[in-house]
Amino acid sequence: MNDDGAKANMKKYLITGAAGFIGFHLSLALLKKNETVIGFDNLNDYYDVSLKNARLDILKKHEHFHFIKGDLADKEAVFSLFKEHRPDTVINLAAQAGVRYSIENPDTYINANIVGFFHILEACRFYPVNHLLYASSSSVYGNNEKLPFSTADNVDHPISLYAATKKANELMAYTYSHLYGIPATGLRFFTVYGPYGRPDMAAYIFTEKIMRGEPIKINNHGDMYRDFTYVDDIIAGIENMLLSPPAPDEKGVKSKIYNIGNNNPEHLLHFVEVLENYLGKKAIREFQPMQPGDVKKTYADVDDLVSDFDFKPNTSIEEGLLKFVNWYKEYNNL
Repeated sequence: MNDDGAKANMKKYLITGAAGFIGFHLSLALLKKNETVIGFDNLNDYYDVSLKNARLDILKKHEHFHFIKGDLADKEAVFSLFKEHRPDTVINLAAQAGVRYSIENPDTYINANIVGFFHILEACRFYPVNHLLYASSSSVYGNNEKLPFSTADNVDHPISLYAATKKANELMAYTYSHLYGIPATGLRFFTVYGPYGRPDMAAYIFTEKIMRGEPIKINNHGDMYRDFTYVDDIIAGIENMLLSPPAPDEKGVKSKIYNIGNNNPEHLLHFVEVLENYLGKKAIREFQPMQPGDVKKTYADVDDLVSDFDFKPNTSIEEGLLKFVNWYKEYNNL
């Protein structure tokens, strides 16, 4: 086969939010398998852009990585991207994240998570793809009291705008699957952490403040549980799904949602203690009441993940935090 024929048969993965935490790790995993990755990101300043650029610098070392700076809220830019590159599989990880930030800056969430995702769906409609995977969140479960959280549970009562936008994404994807046959898989992530993680997440915030000798804020007076999920487990879960779009349901709709969590909620104070041990410093603990939009406990039911893909996240908090702390020290020259 000549070079043109080989290129024609190569799969193209479009990853939105490629400079983000999960997007970076997924892009890198696919590039290491010599896959072609089209990365799309607006490089906004929700957190330090230098971290996003550091991720991009690593990705750009791979010849099959092509980066395009753009915003999902720009419909023309999204359609131009699809028209030029014709991706086979789309993984939409671009979103405005954060529960508390959604209370302060609601407009950002509507533009990025609703309008932006609508443009992705429209592009998949007019430039058909084999599979659309998109990020949802454990936040959609709100204050559900039934544990563990199952994708069969009712999630009609979100307690933050961020959660509401993620629930809306799931409904929009189902509608486009029904109307236009787009195979769509929603991924409800549970508190992802690991190297190159977001600075607004607990692992990064606590580590930075402990190292600086600054107090860490612990919500609900420490009575919090999170199903912390190491990023490599998230990536392995996504990779298992990429070439396996949902089979039609009883109504013929190719749409399904999965939890990707560790299936093992950790007490927040244990999380802090593990960090203290690896950092060799005690945290100054500042206990706070429950914050608006926050939930006491997250806990993923991953039975569907196990039955459909024979996969279950299993990285312990001790193993995952050690890798994170080692990366943090190296990245910050400590």
